[in-house]
Amino acid sequence: MRISTGQMFQQNTKSILNNQSAANKTLQQLASGKRVNTAGDDPVASIAIDNLSQKNVQVSQYIKNIDYAKNHLSIAESKLGSADSLMTTMRGQFLQGINGSLTAADRQIIADEMKSNLKELLAIANSQDESGNYLFSGFKINSKPFAFDTSGAMVYSGDSGQRTSNVSTQVQIGINAPGDSAFMKAPNAMGDYGVNYLASQQGDFTVDSAKIVSAGSHVPDTYTFNFIPNAPGVDLQVLNSSAAIVATVVNFDANTPVNFNGIEVKLSGIPVSGDSFTMQPLNEVSIFDSLNQAITLLEDPSAANSPQGKSKLAQLLNDIDSGQNQVSIARSNTGTGLKSLESISASHDEEQIVNQSALSLLEDLDYSAAITEYEKQKLALNAVSSVFSKVGSTSLFDFI
Repeated sequence: MRISTGQMFQQNTKSILNNQSAANKTLQQLASGKRVNTAGDDPVASIAIDNLSQKNVQVSQYIKNIDYAKNHLSIAESKLGSADSLMTTMRGQFLQGINGSLTAADRQIIADEMKSNLKELLAIANSQDESGNYLFSGFKINSKPFAFDTSGAMVYSGDSGQRTSNVSTQVQIGINAPGDSAFMKAPNAMGDYGVNYLASQQGDFTVDSAKIVSAGSHVPDTYTFNFIPNAPGVDLQVLNSSAAIVATVVNFDANTPVNFNGIEVKLSGIPVSGDSFTMQPLNEVSIFDSLNQAITLLEDPSAANSPQGKSKLAQLLNDIDSGQNQVSIARSNTGTGLKSLESISASHDEEQIVNQSALSLLEDLDYSAAITEYEKQKLALNAVSSVFSKVGSTSLFDFI
């Protein structure tokens, strides 16, 4: 079979180009250190490499989110810890201040110390992060959450929003402690109602609990408890806000709970004729209001050691304990979040190692095999080029 000069040149040129392309591909692999640089190098491996790379990018983002969440939870945990310690100090100061042997001036000094600590507690509750966002304002990160109004009551300007961060597939972790749940919504230690002791009180008694025991028959209202004479003891009349009698207890005994309108009230101590107090619905108490009321009690010389003051004292101590426990719960929740983040972070680190190992197996180049292959390709290219140069320069006239 005869081969034309054109065919010869075409075939040899094609062979040289193919060998050059193979050698260039091997050189590219040697330069990058990767066996698979394009999908054409290994289509099946390329798909797996893309999937693993996407997973690594996702895991890297999760790790960044975890670092962000750790930072915010760590700050919140630290601030709540400081608040908890400050409350312990203020509770001790309050107990010191109600000592009957202290003078009015001594109590005022303790009250002033408590005021200073209360300002510090308020500053902690209004803490900001490194970006100037308020830690305890829920979603309203630009709103200062806590402030006392003109009447001395605490007003919360944040919301109950729980900000979250995506830290794993279908896993979100809260990165803040809403201020209302941490500082404003402590369960009322007395139950479902709050008590207002009156200055006219003469007997030594306290309300231990006031709870709803029958939701179906419960009638929420402000109730007045009047103790009226019935020698040798007293009777009790309970009136609603319309001054209508809703319960009467003849020969009142503090050992027996008072039940009316789905409410059970337990008292301790000995009331006397003429004593009275009111009761209104109250499910939650604010640690700020409790501490503020404690300071007010210390600053009133006539109230501190009065029957009313002693009854109020027992209630305030319970409210302060409940408020401090609520802050401790919020702190515990942030600690639980931090512990979860540590566990998830460790899992992501392991996942990255496994993914990187799989990527290495799929795409990393075996240098010894690649160099050997390149030498073979170079030898073949040189051989083809040499043959082509000799054949291409051959002419019939050389044999005439």
